[in-house]
Amino acid sequence: MNVNGNPMRTIWLEPDGSTVGAIDQTQLPHRLSTITLSSLDDAARAIKSMQVRGAPLIGATASYGICLALWADPNDETLERAYATLLATRPTAINLKWALDEMMLALRNLPQWERVDAAYRRAAEICDEDVAINRAIGVHGLPLIEALAAKKKSGEPVNVLTHCNAGWLATVDVGTATAAIYAAHDKGLAVHVWVDETRPRNQGAALTAWELGQHGVPHTVIADNTGGHLMQHGLVDIVIVGTDRVTADGDVCNKIGTYLKALAANDNSVPFYVALPSPTIDFSVSDGVTEIPIEERSPEEVATMTGRTDDGRIESVRVVPDGSRVANFAFDVTPARLVTGLITERGVLKPARAALAQAFPERA
Repeated sequence: MNVNGNPMRTIWLEPDGSTVGAIDQTQLPHRLSTITLSSLDDAARAIKSMQVRGAPLIGATASYGICLALWADPNDETLERAYATLLATRPTAINLKWALDEMMLALRNLPQWERVDAAYRRAAEICDEDVAINRAIGVHGLPLIEALAAKKKSGEPVNVLTHCNAGWLATVDVGTATAAIYAAHDKGLAVHVWVDETRPRNQGAALTAWELGQHGVPHTVIADNTGGHLMQHGLVDIVIVGTDRVTADGDVCNKIGTYLKALAANDNSVPFYVALPSPTIDFSVSDGVTEIPIEERSPEEVATMTGRTDDGRIESVRVVPDGSRVANFAFDVTPARLVTGLITERGVLKPARAALAQAFPERA
């Protein structure tokens, strides 16, 4: 997508053919900085610290983490250690395990001297596949926005509400929840996005708003608790969110607060869609509420906020009293009954086992 008018991906292989570059998302929106990953530890640290984040991008970064480990030593012990190290970085997003399993499938039975080239080749394929999948999600999601636009008065925008960042920053390019939005905008449709700030890390305010602005998409940042009010007053036409894991029965695990948006949408008859690439489907899990591990992150993410001061300094401040306990659950689960449809690279599906298995028999 566009950054200062120029196309850019979130992750790339550097010209030296071994190290990996990526956008450091902890510096956005105030600074566009990049990082260089030169080792397995660099890749693991980048994922764990959320310099790279978003389920598809985590998977892509992990695949390059395997490459970096094998560059140092392509033996079996290194491969197994790299897999275990990267798998432990983030427990909720299933794309991480999917990408690592893909790498192991491509590498485990190869002679050691063939592994490095094969690893970089498969990692590049995973990145390109992600882009192609996300473009297809946009193709299938676009008619949903077109249908809403057809009911609008001339010049009146379709109002989309989204939560967290499921844009191109969460993927290699294009995004999941934003794919249809970008497709509609690029086609000339009037579209406006309500961007949830998404506490505690503010991925909506910091990341989604930044990337929409870079691409010229009209948007408004709102406090997380505003969505229900907007829906009650007819100011939201459709909700589109991303996801870190979808169960075989269509339950959706996404950034904390998504469940509340789904409840509000259901109460106000606003369609609630989830955009996802097929690697996000976990057919080994049925009940999302009881079976998906929910990551609990550092209390500091809730207790502090970071921003830019008037004189340009980036500062963190504490916003809760000393001594107050803080809980930081990073995700919640939206039951399938609250989901209108799943926007995938193979069409818009019902959030149900039969529909998912029919569309993706190779994964079921």
